[in-house]
Amino acid sequence: MMSLVDHLAELRNRIVWSIIGIGVGSIVGFALGEQLIAFLSAPLPVETLYTTGIGDAFAIRFRIAIVVGIILAMPLILWHVWRFIAPGLTASERRSILPWIPAALGFFVIGVAIAYAVLPYAAAFLLSFQTEELQLLPTAREYFDFVSTLFLAFGLLMEFPILLVGLSRVGIVTSERLRRSRRVAILGIFVFAAVATPGGDLVSPGILSLTLYLLFEATIFVIRRSGR
Repeated sequence: MMSLVDHLAELRNRIVWSIIGIGVGSIVGFALGEQLIAFLSAPLPVETLYTTGIGDAFAIRFRIAIVVGIILAMPLILWHVWRFIAPGLTASERRSILPWIPAALGFFVIGVAIAYAVLPYAAAFLLSFQTEELQLLPTAREYFDFVSTLFLAFGLLMEFPILLVGLSRVGIVTSERLRRSRRVAILGIFVFAAVATPGGDLVSPGILSLTLYLLFEATIFVIRRSGR
């Protein structure tokens, strides 16, 4: 039986290793910065993005590198999350939850892919409000802040079905309880999607809300099929 101090030390070690993994992934992202900037700029229907500060180009490349580092380190992060919570579970709970850890990585990747697919439509929606008096002068920092936040929001929020399945495996939630909470869940999904997605467009929160709702219903079905 580990003491509180031992648990805190274990948590610290897991966090340190996760940060190291993000750091290594960020180095890769920084090295590929030029190619990534070109790739992420492709959905925007303008030829040039402008910087307004002397340090903006470095800050943009650094931010992109951090996001790439988180994405590349996600398998390591999920592994350390599992290694931290596993000792507190019974053998049967560990067997039932372990297969969902790779699924969590898959959901994260799917979320990032959906964000990239949504990006040109979100940009087109926002650009459609230009007039002769209101013309866009696209700044690189604003755009890449929007892109990186969008990617992380989609990727991380797509993890919530895995969380629900995990809670069901340890007896905290049931399919019946989730069905009774459907209205509250739908409201929460729309609120979280609106808050988490940047830019003020209707496309990205709408698609994220629809995706999360469909995953919510699919999660209820999976939990019910498992007898919970």
